[in-house]
Amino acid sequence: MSALDEALATIRSMEAVLNARQPAIKRNDAYYRGDHPLLFASPEFEQATGGLFENFSDNWCGVVVDSVAERLSVTGFRLAGGETADAEAMELWQSNGLDADSGLAFVDTLVTARSFISVWADDEDGKAPQITFEHASQVIVGYEPGSRRKRKAALKRWADDTYQYATLYLPTHVLKFQRRAQTVDTGGMWTERTVGLPAGQSWEMPNPLGIVPVVEAQNRPRLVGEPQSEIDTVLPIQDAINTLWAHLLTASDYLAFPQRVILGMDRPTRDLVDEAGNVVGTEHVPLSKFRADRIAWLEDPEARIDAWAAASLDNYTSVIEVAVRHLAAQTRTPPHYLLGQMVNISAEALTAAESGLVAKVRERQTYAAEAIREAMRLAALVAGNKDRAEGFAKGTVLWRDPQFRAEAQYADALSKYKSIGVPDEALWERIPGVTPPEIERWKTMQAAQREADMAAFALKPVGGFGGDEEDGPGKPPANVDGG
Repeated sequence: MSALDEALATIRSMEAVLNARQPAIKRNDAYYRGDHPLLFASPEFEQATGGLFENFSDNWCGVVVDSVAERLSVTGFRLAGGETADAEAMELWQSNGLDADSGLAFVDTLVTARSFISVWADDEDGKAPQITFEHASQVIVGYEPGSRRKRKAALKRWADDTYQYATLYLPTHVLKFQRRAQTVDTGGMWTERTVGLPAGQSWEMPNPLGIVPVVEAQNRPRLVGEPQSEIDTVLPIQDAINTLWAHLLTASDYLAFPQRVILGMDRPTRDLVDEAGNVVGTEHVPLSKFRADRIAWLEDPEARIDAWAAASLDNYTSVIEVAVRHLAAQTRTPPHYLLGQMVNISAEALTAAESGLVAKVRERQTYAAEAIREAMRLAALVAGNKDRAEGFAKGTVLWRDPQFRAEAQYADALSKYKSIGVPDEALWERIPGVTPPEIERWKTMQAAQREADMAAFALKPVGGFGGDEEDGPGKPPANVDGG
């Protein structure tokens, strides 16, 4: 088998897996956006409502995902052996727009169970690393048999109106292919890419890194088996809640008002007349007219009226509330996020209520940090700096504190850390939203302040007292005891 045939065989095998993932990716993405089908409803109910609730959903999937994603924020990197956050690493992170794109990637990772990070050299100078987050519907990574980390190949596939494109990443080469978009369903073959390549670039390029430059970030990975989306846990309860709401709204339409019934009387009729005014028959009067006009007349002396009280909708709302509480427990989402019940709650009680979510976020940080460190290592290799690559491999990703606190709480905690000897720079890193460049600016300002303080001290009179003129230079003020 030639190298090209082997590459095409690799694409076909990876495409098969990528195609198999598409239904779950599309379903979870739809649920996150609130596009839910109405399940668990009987055929009779769907027939009676006539598709009235097809576009209705009480979307909790978005809340469950966003409650985690909003607490995932990279604030910096510390290389192995480094004492402080590395400013150059954060500059690289921001120059690639990853301070914004990482938030998008964290959401997609939680929704689709995985996302990917690709690293390559900038096309213009060939040295500046380009780091890009990729969606799970377009990228797949293959691993060496028996390994969860050693990457064998990666495939990115996307399309426009005319062509479908594929880029195959191997340890030794990067191969680019294309095929007509209209031939995809008929099994169109991949051919060497000629469309959209930069001037002078070939469809086949050597890979100078010697390693597949695409990293997979998994959500809730397992030693054996596929990673799991946050949506998977929510799906059954979400469908049940939607059905309960549909039943509640139907009941409110039909049963929320007192219902009256007429017993012992024939259904009202009216005459049918022709164009000449002659009675040619009778027909029943539609009962909807009586319901709309709130009017009835009774001519039969045997007729009587009975009534049913309006139905209580509390039974529905109480069951929905129980379902939401189950959802909160299963996903470790604080109940006040879902139920909105938070009145006069203390800081300690709020911390306890969010402890499950905070632990969940820290777990997700661990999985995401591994992929981010590997991507930064690849970026250092692209730049030709093997020492920094090693530093990233054994370094640390710095995250914003996932426990939300008031500024007064942070200030109090940092003051207590300061009292036991924690250095200033370590305290600054714990302040939410503070970046390494800002810490460097603070260090410069602190050094300048110290120099100013030393200069001011040097200008003081001998003895260290300013003294009034009457006391004379170098003498303590009259109200200070000398020693």
